[in-house]
Amino acid sequence: MLSTILPMLILSLLALALVGGLRRAALWRRGRPAKVAMIAGLAAMPRRYLVDLHHVVARDKAFANTHVATAGGFVAAMVLMSVIVLLPLPTALEAVLGVLMLAASAAMFIGARLVARRRRHPPARLSRGPWMRLPRSLQVFSASVFVLSLTTLNLLPQGLVSGVLGWLLAAILLVGLTLGMAELVFGMTWGGPMKHAFAGALHLAFHRRSERFSTKASERAGKTPRSTALKALDLDLDAGVGAPSLGVATPEDFTWNQRLGFDACVQCGRCEAVCPAFAAGQPLNPKKLIQDMVLGMTGASDAGYAGSAYPGKPVGEHRGEPKGPIVVEAGGALLDAETLWSCTTCRACVEECPMMIEHVDAIVDMRRYLTLERGQTPGKGAEVLDNLIATDNPGGFAPGSRMHWAADLNLPVMRDLGQVDVLLWLGDGAFDMRNQCTLRALVKVLRAADVDFAVLGDEERDSGDVARRLGDEATFQRLAKANIATLARYRFQTIVTCDPHSFHVIGNEYGALGGEYRVRHHSTFIDELLVADRLRLSAWKGGSVTYHDPCYLGRYNGEYEAPRRVLAALGITLKDMQRSGFRSRCCGGGGGAPITDVPGERRIPDMRMADVAETGAELVAVGCPQCTAMLEGVVDASAEVRDIAELVANALVMEAPEPGPSVAPSPAMCEEVSQ
Repeated sequence: MLSTILPMLILSLLALALVGGLRRAALWRRGRPAKVAMIAGLAAMPRRYLVDLHHVVARDKAFANTHVATAGGFVAAMVLMSVIVLLPLPTALEAVLGVLMLAASAAMFIGARLVARRRRHPPARLSRGPWMRLPRSLQVFSASVFVLSLTTLNLLPQGLVSGVLGWLLAAILLVGLTLGMAELVFGMTWGGPMKHAFAGALHLAFHRRSERFSTKASERAGKTPRSTALKALDLDLDAGVGAPSLGVATPEDFTWNQRLGFDACVQCGRCEAVCPAFAAGQPLNPKKLIQDMVLGMTGASDAGYAGSAYPGKPVGEHRGEPKGPIVVEAGGALLDAETLWSCTTCRACVEECPMMIEHVDAIVDMRRYLTLERGQTPGKGAEVLDNLIATDNPGGFAPGSRMHWAADLNLPVMRDLGQVDVLLWLGDGAFDMRNQCTLRALVKVLRAADVDFAVLGDEERDSGDVARRLGDEATFQRLAKANIATLARYRFQTIVTCDPHSFHVIGNEYGALGGEYRVRHHSTFIDELLVADRLRLSAWKGGSVTYHDPCYLGRYNGEYEAPRRVLAALGITLKDMQRSGFRSRCCGGGGGAPITDVPGERRIPDMRMADVAETGAELVAVGCPQCTAMLEGVVDASAEVRDIAELVANALVMEAPEPGPSVAPSPAMCEEVSQ
């Protein structure tokens, strides 16, 4: 009975899985077109799975080993069973494959048991519902294949495999294999917890950011691939009837491989656990947002969602349609607008996602539609965008006042020199009294190192970062192209800035518009000056210090060590926060979040300063004007906030007094850090 029915069962389920896969692929392809190197992607998929995906999974070593045993065991057991059952094999080869199938099913069963134990007391971030039955399906399938292996190898007693007991054993095996394969094979393409395996493999192959993945060449060079720049929006679309919308208005406005990526979500909730907006009680949960995008593809209510809701928004009140709007002003569509505007674009969700889904890209795409097509930017967003259009800076300050803070510094200007080694990009912190202290400190450091530098002065415009994150791609591109045209008139080797947002945008996003530059964050540049022995610093004599990693320096650009080396050169032994490095908690200042100002249960910077307080540090070193502003805005904070440039400038050992205004006295508010 087993030898007759099992081949038909396997072939039937594989055929149904193929049909389901084609149906799902047709659903993905309803999205906008996207160019993908399909053959190269499929060829690279095994490496992307085994190296890049498991690099993220391995951060939880216990679960990583469980996943290897369970997933690897399933793939091996399923392939070996199909070969043994469906193909005529020599006896010796069948025995060898039977031993391998026995080992694979045993490994899978052990992994399934560990999954079951984890699911008995799951962390809050894990979704329940259908996922709770998955351990049972894994155990039933692996146990059935294990027994099938024993029968293949003739290791069971003869009395158990013959007569009535043999028929009973065969029936039990068929039921177990049917139940297991129905969940693990049929369900992989027709919906269910295993959908992520099928979609996830293709997502890795056809990822919209193929440059995120390592290659043998990058591995040999010791480089970590990174792709964090937002994709440029084509603004030259026809505006006639039926023309595509600017940004994403409906689920079918996403590109087809973005839709594929949504289906790859395993609902592990790692994104949820690190999202600063979710922790603050704002109405955003990255995991649910991705699941809502899946619902939008098929047209369904979120009533069946079995994970954490958006804070303050019960599950069951949203519904999506494939061609319907994602957001409507009256609410009740797939998403509420404030869910999108709660995001700080910190990329913590993307960094932690084992399936390498691009949450931030999706959020900004939807913001673009709300801003460009509907003019629905909340809070002070509309005012800021109007200011950028009118004055080229978000604060609406007179462009000619950009250099007022440096009237006593006699800064060299590119217009007068034409060529220098370093162009100092001031950023819009030039209009902020607190950040002016950081800029003055950085100027002092550059002069102490005898750096040949100059500034653009009144020719500098806003980098366009905040406009782009708020969805105003048109204003971003206008500012970027104007800055690129200005920079083209001068010659320099390096752009240095104390603003990670400008550093990221100019270094990574201007390239798509024709502006390719060597850009350094000031902490990296100071580190290079120290390595070149161009700075002499006195030893730190102050209190304990911790360091806050800015999102746009760390997660966006992979720079974690240079700031720490600079602080170490000062003689500072850091007391790192529990969430530091790539897991650093956002300050809440990115993505235009302070501008849209969506209320929550608590403030993100308050949570970050609580992290600081846990270390007992008396001072928190930062490397971003947004971080400085957000963290200094915390009431009754237990630690001072100082930029790295201020700490270095305060520790400079000057060999001789410098003439004239080269080291001008700082304003009273720019106090030195007591040591």
